[in-house]
Amino acid sequence: LLLGCELTASTKSYTFQVDEEDDSDHILALSVVCLTDGAKDECNVVEVVGRNHENQEIAVPVANLKLSCQPLLSLDNFKLQPPVTFRLAAGSGPVHLAGWHRIMHREDASFKDDDLSEEDEKELPPIMPAKK
Repeated sequence: LLLGCELTASTKSYTFQVDEEDDSDHILALSVVCLTDGAKDECNVVEVVGRNHENQEIAVPVANLKLSCQPLLSLDNFKLQPPVTFRLAAGSGPVHLAGWHRIMHREDASFKDDDLSEEDEKELPPIMPAKK
């Protein structure tokens, strides 16, 4: 599924979340962050707000865009786990974010040992030390 949102002076944040009762694994990947029509030549800082392993909120800047020097940033499918909030920490935008959302159903991800072919079970040769 494709994801897209726009951050502006009037809409400074966008939260992507999934149903808590959903038994699937979700991956959100951010591909591109770019300034769009109407952007001023000012620094526009976009940050991602999520939770760390101790369930504390953490904000990380992922893009600093300026019309005259860097209007677009490719994030190469920066992967995140929902819920996640994208926030315009500085500037007035508009900043467009694009990416994709992948849903992996847990029963699809499971497999049985007998599904492996004999080729998969071959032993790898031992690693030999490098010659000096």
